[in-house]
Amino acid sequence: MRLNKTYWRAIRRYILVFTAIAFLPLALIYLVRNEQMYKLKGYEAIKVKEHFAEQTFRYPVMLLGKNKDLTIAATGNSKKKHSKYDKYINETHIPLIPDEAIQSLSESDMLKVEKRMERRRKVLLDKCSELGLDVVGTDPWHKPNPWEFLVNKKYHIIWCNVFKAASSSWMFNFNILAGYSPEFLHKTKEIFLHLARVRYPRVTLDELKQAQNDSITFIIARHPFERLLSAYRDKFMFAVPHSFHDKLGRKIIRTYRRKGFDNHAPKHPTFPEFIRWLLDQVKQGNYLDMHFVASTRFCTPCLINFDIIMKFETLEEDQLYLIEKTGLKRVIAPEWRNMGKGKNTLELLLQFFSQLTRRELDGLYDYYRYDFELFDYSVASYYNIAKPNEIKIPEAAAVALGKVSTSAKVKA
Repeated sequence: MRLNKTYWRAIRRYILVFTAIAFLPLALIYLVRNEQMYKLKGYEAIKVKEHFAEQTFRYPVMLLGKNKDLTIAATGNSKKKHSKYDKYINETHIPLIPDEAIQSLSESDMLKVEKRMERRRKVLLDKCSELGLDVVGTDPWHKPNPWEFLVNKKYHIIWCNVFKAASSSWMFNFNILAGYSPEFLHKTKEIFLHLARVRYPRVTLDELKQAQNDSITFIIARHPFERLLSAYRDKFMFAVPHSFHDKLGRKIIRTYRRKGFDNHAPKHPTFPEFIRWLLDQVKQGNYLDMHFVASTRFCTPCLINFDIIMKFETLEEDQLYLIEKTGLKRVIAPEWRNMGKGKNTLELLLQFFSQLTRRELDGLYDYYRYDFELFDYSVASYYNIAKPNEIKIPEAAAVALGKVSTSAKVKA
């Protein structure tokens, strides 16, 4: 019995030894293969890193309507840390926009818009030279103003934000590109401009010019009177209670509302009251806030080069052109709105500008003249709807003419 046990133990040992010998080559092959794969992957990683170090990479950002589950890549390099907003910024790169969601212009449409841009740049340059606005000086019209530009260095795109000229849409886009998530932007009560300035610090003229060397700079123009009316309605007719413009509106009423208004008069300044205040501010050389100031003074386009001049009236095509030229076709998909002159816009223009006199139109045109000329807009149709000028007759003359009221007026 003892012999049998010894015999079987020997057999088991031989089996284990031969099994180990049989699997040894396979184990060696496995280890060698893993080592080679590791080296290969390491080599590839190094080459990829070297490749991207040699290129300017546009980090992918997805913006599809109101998809609130997306995260985005932060882009702006702020000079200061702003921990208040850090939690809303995600550095994770996300996939590019899928093919079915890409919006683009046809080749023929791209050529059409390209010619449109060439015409606009030529008009701008010619008018700048004709009006002497391309000469640097000390007054605000002749002094370059880099203060209002938003410079995105990673996407190589620069924008001078003209308020009330698609500014809300593009401020949203620039905040997306700056790193804020759509979810945060859709629900936040923070002002978009304040959020943007956290990620896009103000730049000096030298910094702006340096960034322009490898970037596309654009501006969005709008008819000056349409822009002015839009600002008036937004900031005064629909003013947020107790806001700056709400308080300013009350001050305008106290100063410019004529006696005799009934109790049903609006709680906000009427359009003529607002215009009288605005013209007085211009006459006195007072500061105008960013919603009312002339875009020529705000962005100084005769002193700072713009590659693309978009217009509110052709914004849909112009935006697609810009996205194509900046290489962002697979990166950003802006939300579209109908930017054309709809019936409501024309009705509003007629309703409000028919309340102004021709003399008041003269004053407005004098201030916004450069915006009209540089961006090729016309004022003629507005004079067709304006009221004739009113001349106040002195009290003695009114009595002599048999007028009952000492404030009688005769239309000139």
